[in-house]
Amino acid sequence: MINIGDKAPEVLGVNENGQEIKLSDYKGRKIVLYFYPKDNTSGCTAQACSLRDAYSDLRKAGYEVIGVSIDSAASHIKFKTKNELPFDLIADTDKTLVEAFGVWGEKKLYGRAYMGTFRTTFIINEEGIVERIISPKEVNTKDHSSQILNL
Repeated sequence: MINIGDKAPEVLGVNENGQEIKLSDYKGRKIVLYFYPKDNTSGCTAQACSLRDAYSDLRKAGYEVIGVSIDSAASHIKFKTKNELPFDLIADTDKTLVEAFGVWGEKKLYGRAYMGTFRTTFIINEEGIVERIISPKEVNTKDHSSQILNL
């Protein structure tokens, strides 16, 4: 599990186009690494669109945005195209990243238990150190960009 003050892993994963995404690709920039449960669901779409709509403001503030879910690259391509997302989506199909960051675990919905991704955002500084974590209970999917910009 990754905590505030920890160094994020160098290799983050593979994006929707099969390209490896590394921390060093973003040297000198802060990273908004946000984990979400599933492409094309209402909360995940609202969160992605909040980040999309404020993308230029986030970039001006020195941030790069990277989304992560366990969905396939093909699912990510459809989600990204449909919602015109300007940032990479990592297809963590083997659950390496969700497990490393401690955002994979048992969830409950209508009394049924299942394994899934906890919606969590990690703010990683220019040196690759986690400086802030927005926990599942804190994430506001409709206004997530403001949560990041108004630190």
